[in-house]
Amino acid sequence: MKTTISILLAVLLTSCANKVKTEDLGHLNGYWEIEKVEFPDGNIKEYSINATVDYFEVAEMMGYRKKVQPLLDGSYQTSDDAEKFTIHEYNGEFLLRYKNNLSEWEEKIRLLTPNQCVFVNQDLITYHYRRFEQINLE
Repeated sequence: MKTTISILLAVLLTSCANKVKTEDLGHLNGYWEIEKVEFPDGNIKEYSINATVDYFEVAEMMGYRKKVQPLLDGSYQTSDDAEKFTIHEYNGEFLLRYKNNLSEWEEKIRLLTPNQCVFVNQDLITYHYRRFEQINLE
């Protein structure tokens, strides 16, 4: 009985510790690179090197996300394409809701720290990101 209670308490404490809070949303700002993708069937795709990274900018529960290509001089090559989103809190969780002329979708923020973020989309595909660190060769 003590073992069961200990396990339940550990699970409860762990799940509470990972809960995203409103004050964490600012961590999303900046450059992120995909680390791995987990599929509902259990398959995992690892990314060791990325030619592009995602740039997020968030303010007042709204923001955008765009793909950028880091260059060796420390700058970024980008296009004008950006996916705008709004952030909604639902049942204690934060959702990024995207909408453009062709479609609508959302991603749940499962984890958000200064150096890690995890999103789960509507198809239960989980995306793990790490904070991107630019390599400047100049």
